[in-house]
Amino acid sequence: MRLVPQFTDGQAFPHALGKVVCVGRNYADHAKELDNPVPSEPLLFIKPATSVVDIEQPLSPPFSQGDVHYETELALLVGETLTHATPDEAERAIVGIGLALDLTLRDVQTKLKEKGHPWEIAKGFDGSCPLSRFLPLSRVPNWNALAFTLEVDGEARQHGEGSDMIFAIPSLVAEMSRYFTLEPGDVILTGTPAGVGELTRGTSLRLTLTGGLEVTTSVTE
Repeated sequence: MRLVPQFTDGQAFPHALGKVVCVGRNYADHAKELDNPVPSEPLLFIKPATSVVDIEQPLSPPFSQGDVHYETELALLVGETLTHATPDEAERAIVGIGLALDLTLRDVQTKLKEKGHPWEIAKGFDGSCPLSRFLPLSRVPNWNALAFTLEVDGEARQHGEGSDMIFAIPSLVAEMSRYFTLEPGDVILTGTPAGVGELTRGTSLRLTLTGGLEVTTSVTE
């Protein structure tokens, strides 16, 4: 059964969760830390709905497949159908903002990239998208003022701000809609800042977002 997006006030979104459309390397410092070139246009990929789990439940990554890395990202909930949208139309279609982890099988991804193969299995596996509840837009300041953090076992690891994105949110969502029709219940991940790292068993995570969202979770032993 597909997860139904929830708002922080306890209200359920009237549509089941759909696909998750993601962008890679949307923060220049993250691209550089992985020795990747800074892109001139969005690098898009999709996680299926089956990749999404409740971030507040204990996480059980597939450690048997190699190193699992965390990547903290802003998550946007789409409330209207978008196809070839303008940035203004895209902005109006966003109805909530939350946080997500883009879990990545880094060893698997590296091997696939070396061979020139697609790397969806390193990004779209079951449980690869732990997702929070969503703040309503009334609780959110302008996009550039957004800031989010990740602490791992009490140590600050990632800090991102909307103003640091290479591709701003309205333009990014509009660009996505050129290739993938976005539907109510779809989620957009907007890229991760520097500080990604390996997730290990027994780790505790704390994520925060401007507007009052705070999430804690842990990794199973």
